[in-house]
Amino acid sequence: MHKTVLVVEDEFLIAMDLQLLLERRGWSVLGIAATVEKALELLARDLPAVAILDVTLRDGSVTRVAEALRERNIPFVVASAYNSPELIGGEILAGAPNVGKPTEERRLLTVLDELVRS
Repeated sequence: MHKTVLVVEDEFLIAMDLQLLLERRGWSVLGIAATVEKALELLARDLPAVAILDVTLRDGSVTRVAEALRERNIPFVVASAYNSPELIGGEILAGAPNVGKPTEERRLLTVLDELVRS
C-alpha cells in the first residue's frame, strides 16, 4: 500500500499540523498547496494515493483540483467546517468524506487508510 498524500490547505499552521501528523503515521506528503494553481502544478509532477482538500483556497474554490483528482482516479477527503461542502465547492465534492475542521485525527487517518485500500 503506497501511502502518499497531497495536502491542499491555505492555512499554513493547519497544513503544517496535517503534514506532521501524517508523517508521524507513516504517510509521505507529496506537497502542500495553498492555491488551486499550486495543487494542479503538484499533480502534474506526481500522483498521490489520496488527497486532503480544503474547500476554499486563496485563489478560489477547490473544485478544479477535485475534478483533476477524479479524472486521475485519485480519491480525496474534504477537510471542511461546512456541513455541505458541495454547496461551496460544487457537486464534485458531494459524497466525498468530510473529516471536518478542525480535523479529528483518528477519523482522518481511518478514512485515508480506507481510501488507499479500496
